[in-house]
Amino acid sequence: MAVERVDLAVPSGRRLAVVGPSGCGKSTLLGLISGLDEPDEGVVDVLGVTDPAGRLARCALMPQRDLLLPWRSALANAAVALENQGMPRRAARSAVRPLFDRFGLAGSEDRRPRQLSGGMRQRVAFLRTFVAGKEVLLLDEPFGALDAISRAEAQDWLRATLDAEPRTVLLVTHDVEEAVLLGHEVVVLTGRPGRVAARIAVDLPVAGSRRELLATAEFVGLRDAVLAALEQRAAEPPSAEPPSAVLSSVEPSSSDQQPSALSETGCP
Repeated sequence: MAVERVDLAVPSGRRLAVVGPSGCGKSTLLGLISGLDEPDEGVVDVLGVTDPAGRLARCALMPQRDLLLPWRSALANAAVALENQGMPRRAARSAVRPLFDRFGLAGSEDRRPRQLSGGMRQRVAFLRTFVAGKEVLLLDEPFGALDAISRAEAQDWLRATLDAEPRTVLLVTHDVEEAVLLGHEVVVLTGRPGRVAARIAVDLPVAGSRRELLATAEFVGLRDAVLAALEQRAAEPPSAEPPSAVLSSVEPSSSDQQPSALSETGCP
């Protein structure tokens, strides 16, 4: 059993970051949400749809590796999602080309993946995910393979991109700083089977640079809260309680509350 008694909801246009130890079911959650897997119990709801095919149609999944096709140019790789939707090859590439400048890839359109840095490859992979036009983006440790400098640059770029053009995002990561930087909320999972140990709202001040932001009292406090939750759960003995599922539905939004784009309840 990878996860149990997980009850999560992500409001439309918001970003949820999930952290936890290796093997706690973070990637399993993405498979369940995307419709690639089905829970043994409970309900997974994406924009009001619960069947696997419907969930898959509303989600775009970016895996840990960029999975760029080595024989295709960066432009052709970024256009794959549109081609898979039936758009002619030339039209797909014409639609994607104007985005290369906005995604920091100007001048690399005709390069093969082997000619790109790790950070640029991840940008191409994210652009491929982004142009699919899906309402929900599922990011599985997208920068885990990058070196520290490239990862920091990629995190800052992604944060700015999603601030400029919001999407509903669920990000799983081992990196606590990444979770606090990119998420509007951080969920901490216990060890396997993964359960929700803590939910921490993120509210960061505006800062002139990444270095200044990471030094603020707000960021330090949030990072320490996430680390404390991870350490506390790691130190506790496994619970002997039997697994249970709580089924619920997404409530209609009120005037002062955003509707949930993604809801997952009681998935063992």
